[in-house]
Amino acid sequence: ADGGYTYWTDFLFQAMFAATAATIVSGAIAERVKLWAYLVFTLLYVGIVYPIIGSWKWGGGALDAMGFYDFAGSTLVHSVGGWGALAGVILVGPRIGKYVNGKTVDKPGSSVPLAVIGVFLLWLGWFGFNGGSVLSADPALVSFVLVTTCLAACAGGIGGFLAGNLVFKRLDLGMVLNGVLAGLVGITAGADVINPLAAVFV
Repeated sequence: ADGGYTYWTDFLFQAMFAATAATIVSGAIAERVKLWAYLVFTLLYVGIVYPIIGSWKWGGGALDAMGFYDFAGSTLVHSVGGWGALAGVILVGPRIGKYVNGKTVDKPGSSVPLAVIGVFLLWLGWFGFNGGSVLSADPALVSFVLVTTCLAACAGGIGGFLAGNLVFKRLDLGMVLNGVLAGLVGITAGADVINPLAAVFV
């Protein structure tokens, strides 16, 4: 093993990435598909789709050969999850009653506190996600990654706040929470190489 990072360490780490990609899909189709259908999809997605696409970079495949850089999965985890989610919503279709006579009907979440707690849990988990992608306990690089990760999340939240004010003329907490998540996803590709000021712009 190289510095204590073994085959099984990598297996466990990649398993968490694969599971994360699958959870992105679940958010897009939650409560609109039968559980068994989602479980079958997840088995195929995590067992076949993610390992193939992940290996294009992290297995030394074609993307890696072209110099593609993705530190902790902005593309290989979150984008691939997003494409899976898009395929799912195309098959499932729009939520019943969401679009009426060409107009969008706002369907707010049932619990704002739970949504906020969920985003803060994701934010906390992202420190493990990105910090762990250093693949060592190097204090200098791990702390740098955690700082760029946090700055991008903060800036994303502020961006969501400003965009909500601009579009809706009011504070929209959903936009703030989405902004935080967008910042986290955006910085994940280069959290180890992007300087802190640039992380804010990401």
